[in-house]
Amino acid sequence: MMNKKQKKRLAVIITALVILAAAAFCEHFTEISSLYLTVPYFISYLIVGFGTLAKAIKNIFRGQVFDENFLMAIATVGAIALGEMMEANAVMIFYQIGELFESCAVDKSRRSISALMDIRPDYANVLRDGEEIKVDPYDVKAGEIIIVRPGEKIPMDGRIVEGLTSLDTAALTGEAEPRSAEAGDDVISGCINMTGVVRVEVTKEFEESTVSKILDLVENAASKKANVEKFITKFAAVYTPIVCLAAALTAILPPLVVPGEVFAVWIYRALTFLVISCPCALVISIPLSFFGGVGGASKLGILVKGSNYLEILARTETVVTDKTGTITTGTFDVEEIKAESVYTSEELLDFAAYSESYSHHPISLSIVNAYDKEIDSTRIKSVNEIAGRGVCAEIKLSDAGRMSEGKLDNAEYNTDTADRSQDKVITVHAGNAKLMNDIGINNVPVLEKTTVYIAVNRSFAGYITFADKIKSDAADTVKKLKLLGVKNVVMLTGDKKETANKVAAAVGIDEVRAELLPQDKVTETEKILAGKNPKKSVVFVGDGINDAPVLARADIGVAMGGLGSDAAIEAADVVIMTDEPSKLAAAIGIAKKTAAIARQNVIFALGVKFAVLVLAAFGYAHMWAAIFADVGVAVLAILNSIRALNVSKFQ
Repeated sequence: MMNKKQKKRLAVIITALVILAAAAFCEHFTEISSLYLTVPYFISYLIVGFGTLAKAIKNIFRGQVFDENFLMAIATVGAIALGEMMEANAVMIFYQIGELFESCAVDKSRRSISALMDIRPDYANVLRDGEEIKVDPYDVKAGEIIIVRPGEKIPMDGRIVEGLTSLDTAALTGEAEPRSAEAGDDVISGCINMTGVVRVEVTKEFEESTVSKILDLVENAASKKANVEKFITKFAAVYTPIVCLAAALTAILPPLVVPGEVFAVWIYRALTFLVISCPCALVISIPLSFFGGVGGASKLGILVKGSNYLEILARTETVVTDKTGTITTGTFDVEEIKAESVYTSEELLDFAAYSESYSHHPISLSIVNAYDKEIDSTRIKSVNEIAGRGVCAEIKLSDAGRMSEGKLDNAEYNTDTADRSQDKVITVHAGNAKLMNDIGINNVPVLEKTTVYIAVNRSFAGYITFADKIKSDAADTVKKLKLLGVKNVVMLTGDKKETANKVAAAVGIDEVRAELLPQDKVTETEKILAGKNPKKSVVFVGDGINDAPVLARADIGVAMGGLGSDAAIEAADVVIMTDEPSKLAAAIGIAKKTAAIARQNVIFALGVKFAVLVLAAFGYAHMWAAIFADVGVAVLAILNSIRALNVSKFQ
């Protein structure tokens, strides 16, 4: 889809082509004087070349002499002076075609990135003094309640206090599947409310919200250029004046030095030289390649802060990763329930679930989730949380049929509880080994994993172990990284060695360094950086909160699951908007593809130009070959650059 400016350029090109074709037809198939045919040739040239000539003149007065407009103007005006009207028109027409291709390609890349800009909210419905008021998101304060209806964007980060809905997070995460949300759930700005009306308590003002930080990140990405882009910019600034000087010498020296040579021939060759030498293909296609790479990554929910980071990612040799929240989910699942012979595992889980039902600790929530039954609060007589130890709870056993009389007889019930004939009450202690020691149980099994021990009426009843669940795509990610040329994957974690080694073995990680404090992770990362190949890079992947120092220290810091995390967006160079490790492999794959496309364009453009320059110097390449070496190469390089936007194979 072309914009108005592009349509106008296309109309100019078509008009000039029609006039040029008519003039060429008359020249070859009629007896019209060539003097009269000069007029349509001039008209065609002015239609298509006026803008370029005007830019060249303006830039000369601004001191910006040596650019592509100047080269095109000198080459075509010179060709007209030599009577080569067709060549002059052809050069300018094909140059405009190349400019049109560039404009369309940049627009395509920009649209890919600007899709993220759609997350910017236009307004917020805030409740003030019992009335709903539509205001600018910047005017909403933390703690206020906003109302979000179906089809509206969530304007700022907050927590749902009322309502149930589904959220479209595709613009932020690249994931098409809606996410359900209800009262108590945190929501982030930029998501689209799909179904129900919800009331949200604002937790961050707009300037500090996720959407604001993301927009700022994307808008400033273009300011951080890759080394190859910087090289091309500097190269063009030096290259163009040298080319102009070489062309001038080509036009003047041979006729003066070599007997029999005429100025017209060598001026034509010099003009051909100028057209060939125009650096458009490089100046346009290299930035476009990286722009396309950044845009393609954003489609998958991968935010890259600058094209320079894509270039560094493409050289990744070692990936250093955190464990919890990166390789694993960071939530604990019940792994094993081991009951003493007096009880069954179902009974032990029942005791634990009722004891832990009032706690918001992740372990407690895991126990309640594993129980997967509705908690009858009337059975809970009292709960006492013991800091650093666990909980102590008194639980009624109204349904005595759940246990056999033999088991009941083995339990010393709380004699202080009245009416024992109807409600039997037990005291349950659930916690760590220290809690067991405190109540006189000293022989609990010592396990190298997260464990909750259960005692009933101060008698040991069993234990429940937990495992931090490995993310479903973690193992596949390591395989993909190896295929992408990553030689070493290292895991740094504060967990115990046994747990870390078990996770590493399941995923396929090469090296594990466990039981580390946050500062130890920085030290270990610095050791890895010191031993790396200087031409390669070390990438650290973390959750973006506790790992901020390491994210900043590595060659590239990648924040995993960085939505709503200030530390992730501030410290990382790349932010993966979902919790999927596979997006890391996608980011490196996109970076390698983008860098390869940029290299291809450099080699192809310089190779073709050099070959045609040599031919032109000896009179074997004329203006039509020059047109291909300039515009043809530029168009092919632009088309090659657009491939960076295609990231379907990385999904």
